[in-house]
Amino acid sequence: MTWINFEAFTAVSLICWLAASAFVVIKPKSRTTQVWASVAAIAGTLVLAIFIGLLWLRIDRPPMRTLGETRLWYSLLLPAIGIASFRRWKYNWLLLYSLFMGALFLLINLLKPETHDKSLMPALQSIWFVPHVIVYMFAYALLAASSLAGLKAIYMDYRRKNWSEVPDLADNFVYLGFAFLTMGLLFGALWAKEAWGHYWTWDPKETWAFITWTAYLIYIHYRYQHNDNHKQAMWILVIAFALLLICWFGVNYLPTAQNSVHTYSS
Repeated sequence: MTWINFEAFTAVSLICWLAASAFVVIKPKSRTTQVWASVAAIAGTLVLAIFIGLLWLRIDRPPMRTLGETRLWYSLLLPAIGIASFRRWKYNWLLLYSLFMGALFLLINLLKPETHDKSLMPALQSIWFVPHVIVYMFAYALLAASSLAGLKAIYMDYRRKNWSEVPDLADNFVYLGFAFLTMGLLFGALWAKEAWGHYWTWDPKETWAFITWTAYLIYIHYRYQHNDNHKQAMWILVIAFALLLICWFGVNYLPTAQNSVHTYSS
């Protein structure tokens, strides 16, 4: 991606995110520091958003076809969620995690550059392609934040610290993420009907998507029925996110998925 200066955009985003992290770490309780941290984090995220927009224009198609392109969206959405949560609840650890993960995925793309062309298979030339992928990536980012909240709760419980507010934070992320996950399934079914004539075929990717959706539904029901049993609920949340990771890119390595139309091209 040297022809659109991916390295330059990445450097600017990383510098901004690093500055935001430094502000949070040095003076975590200062209001002035929190404002500057927000400004730096937002600036880095906007720079990445501009790059994705330029990439979209240059290749004349949505940059959502390859695994590397989806990592770009994850690098954009997860920091955006971290910033919004930081402004709302002032959780420094959540902002640091979201910026770290965004930077990690950018660095992976730097180390594993891809060739981006304008070709798009006929099945992807659908009006449902863009909304399906975007809502899924937004759901993945929200559910990743919820899994961090779950791990934080488990760690704080192990250290015997007060973590009563963390499950509620995890719930907020799960409820919103599950809504987007459900929309992603529905958009995918409409896309499949238009492209292949069937709403659902139990393709390996579809199967794991349903397993992931069911896992988060189990978490929601468990929280409703056992609202006082936080520890078990947090473990269910961690397991659900592990299933989500398998659905996202682990399916690509399954022998049964090699001929799947849902696997990412390289």
